[in-house]
Amino acid sequence: MAIGYLSLVLHAHLPFVRHPEYPDFLEEDWLYEAISETYIPLLVAFNHLRDEGVKFRLTMSMTPPLCEMLTDPLLQERYLRHLNKLCELSEKEVARTRQEAPHFYDAAVMYHRHFHECREVFENVYQRNIVQGFRQLQDEGFLEIITCCATHGFLPLMSNETVKHAQIQIARENYLKHFGRPPRGIWLAECAFNPGDDRYLREAGIQFFIADAHAILYGTPRPRRGIYAPVITPEGVAVFARDTETSEQVWSSDIGYPGDPNYREFYRDLGYDAQDYDYIKPYLHDDGVRRNTGIKYHRITGKVALHHKEPYVPAWATERAAEHAGHFMHNRQAQARHLHGALGRAPNILAPYDAELYGHWWFEGPQFLFYLFKKLHYDQNEIQPISPIDYLEFFPHNQPQTPSASSWGAEGYNRVWINQQNDWMYMHQHAAEQRMVELAEQFPNADGLLQRALNQAARELLLAQSSDWAFIITTGTMVQYAVKRFKDHIHRFTRLYDMINAGAIDESWLADVESKDTIFQELDYRVYYPQTL
Repeated sequence: MAIGYLSLVLHAHLPFVRHPEYPDFLEEDWLYEAISETYIPLLVAFNHLRDEGVKFRLTMSMTPPLCEMLTDPLLQERYLRHLNKLCELSEKEVARTRQEAPHFYDAAVMYHRHFHECREVFENVYQRNIVQGFRQLQDEGFLEIITCCATHGFLPLMSNETVKHAQIQIARENYLKHFGRPPRGIWLAECAFNPGDDRYLREAGIQFFIADAHAILYGTPRPRRGIYAPVITPEGVAVFARDTETSEQVWSSDIGYPGDPNYREFYRDLGYDAQDYDYIKPYLHDDGVRRNTGIKYHRITGKVALHHKEPYVPAWATERAAEHAGHFMHNRQAQARHLHGALGRAPNILAPYDAELYGHWWFEGPQFLFYLFKKLHYDQNEIQPISPIDYLEFFPHNQPQTPSASSWGAEGYNRVWINQQNDWMYMHQHAAEQRMVELAEQFPNADGLLQRALNQAARELLLAQSSDWAFIITTGTMVQYAVKRFKDHIHRFTRLYDMINAGAIDESWLADVESKDTIFQELDYRVYYPQTL
């Protein structure tokens, strides 16, 4: 029997970005880059492991907005158009580097192979719906896919119980639509927990959630096994806490693996480096402004200026990914040996990360996971990769505790999502939340046009509640877009509220909004009726 367990958790999330009113929209690239650099490479790695007979186990959250975008026909068509351009560009780059820049040739060949593989997987293997690939791996027992709050809403900053309940119930129904069964676990948005929020999880049948270490360490009473065993909340939901040491080995900018000199440099891209503007222009957006293409020819090299970065050598990077996988495994073995003796039972070492770290930010991340699971399978028998749900089956009796209020943001609480830059948002969000409950109470049995308007009002509220807008404003990236998105959804909600109360719904305007904000077609606004609690 294993002396320790490793629970790797990847949090796959993007805000719902879909703009049919424009033929080409920059922020949709967030999705396209994540598909090519993270989601498809992970699928390919997982499928190779399965086909080689490697017993691996991994937990992934796939948030409702992400699943809705990945299954949206418009975004699927636009991604394929985006990918076809990259395939064409990569073909030109193979020819160009062979003649003009042989030091980049191996990387160009790698990109050519990568983009064509993405197209094969996306269009031919999964018929444009890669959610089915992850669902298949879950059905086969390799993945445990968990859900998230409906629109990655930050529960502690919502104004009442009904809207918190709705965020979880809507997420549950959306998960059921995409994966064919109810979710067993949840990644609370930003790992944000406030005592009492476990009630909404229990009502949705959720058995466990992920938290940062201080949620358990500062909980009441103090945990007997620290962060290496779950605790059970007053509502009977298990909490698994992040192991900081394990996480830092991957994501730390100082000691983390992604900073290795041989790995790909994220901040040098052909979209900026190409000297011939006319050559690169067809592969930019319609405005012609230079942007990232995903073809990057330099390695990190070291702490040197970007113009001093040296050529990327894919073979060197692959070798380092395998070495780092072995180093990570050996450290977990040593950690498990120590903890097993101290705790009196096999510890669970929980290592949660943003999924986009693997592939998008750390290009070699999917290779690292591939080699890690192979090494865990073939090279040792002390550590077993599992999901948190498996640990609950192995050890069903765990310490009761009320976890502390917490998040995994800077300083561990709510400051990232409410501060001097974004606190203006919440008076509008809270007013809309209270009005949505009011509408559900006022019209408990609507049908026809009124029902459509009420359902769309719920969608607009949900999209306004996304924690991504407050986060983007705090970090100072794409602030104008985040502010506009929040204001647009509040404006649309308010107009719907006024039209519904006036009994004069503008159907053509409603249809236009329905065509843009298409998330959650299964949504029933009655989830906001307080008697459903």
